[in-house]
Amino acid sequence: MKTSLLSFTAVLALTAAAAHAEEVRVYNWSDYIDESLLEKFEAETGIDLIYDVFDSNEVLETKMLAGGSGYDVVVPTGSFLQRQITAGAFQKLDPEQLPNLKNMWDVIQKRTAEFDPDNAYSINYMWGTTGMGVNLAKVQEALGEDAPIDSLDLVFKPENMKKLAACGVYFLDAPTEVIPAALKFIGEDPDSKDADVIAKTEPVLKAIRPYISKFNSSEYINALANGDICVAFGWSGDILQARDRAAEANNGVEIAFNAPKEGALMWFDQMAIPVDAPNPTGAHKFLNFIMDAQNMAAASNYVYYANGNKASQEFLNEDVIGDTAIYPDAAALDNLYTFSPYDPKLQRIVTRMWTGIKSGV
Repeated sequence: MKTSLLSFTAVLALTAAAAHAEEVRVYNWSDYIDESLLEKFEAETGIDLIYDVFDSNEVLETKMLAGGSGYDVVVPTGSFLQRQITAGAFQKLDPEQLPNLKNMWDVIQKRTAEFDPDNAYSINYMWGTTGMGVNLAKVQEALGEDAPIDSLDLVFKPENMKKLAACGVYFLDAPTEVIPAALKFIGEDPDSKDADVIAKTEPVLKAIRPYISKFNSSEYINALANGDICVAFGWSGDILQARDRAAEANNGVEIAFNAPKEGALMWFDQMAIPVDAPNPTGAHKFLNFIMDAQNMAAASNYVYYANGNKASQEFLNEDVIGDTAIYPDAAALDNLYTFSPYDPKLQRIVTRMWTGIKSGV
């Protein structure tokens, strides 16, 4: 009886250990995946998937640079990834465990290599642009039929923002998105690393601050869709999700997205494995699953963002692959800019300035 009890205890211990080993923890942006894919991953692999969400790069970076995040896969934006690679926060990918790497798109790989040389540490999940989402009826009511919905003038000119304040304006809580756009608005290099040049955006942003209802990087999706606000300066796919939610609700709200004609930020969200990931083998299985052409297409079809997977394109819905707001044509691509990270000293300056802008001080 004693032997049997010991054996049973040993079996339980082994089972618990196996169960622990077969768990993958993923930390991704909110509203950023077709949740049926999470169930599919568990069904196909037998691995338990713990899936948590965040809504700003700053939140993720705090976890990553502190160490011991507890996650196996995280999804930083390219410029943040670059800084975190330099800090030693990630482990190199093992191509032998990622046969679906063959599906990736060389056009995007070349661009993401600016942040991750040789794409050694990450794969592209989604990419897109930052611009203006508008409730067409409310914006035209406030500014007239010729409202500059495709221009940075819409959100950076105080005379426009003063009129829009009554119907509500949200901005991303993301200085690395908003400050480059403000630099573009005043004719400066959006990727400037000159503190004096960046400081020129402070009066621009403080001038419109009284008319911004909220800085938030996720709530604007539903706020736009429900007609609670009339303008959001946000990410392309989020705004297109808002457009479709409004259409599905048949609530009379018509949403449009425009990348600024002056030039828009092109960003890349990259899946990477922390250096201290509890289950790196399981993490590779998750990345390989995501790189399956049909799985990646399902994700893009759900979130309305472009992805870096060439093989997925044959499975994309026409309203995704055929929408130039999601997959810009060659001319529009040439008008997009990218952003590289601030060094620690400049980051402290930007963070202090951004805190002051948000607080209205």
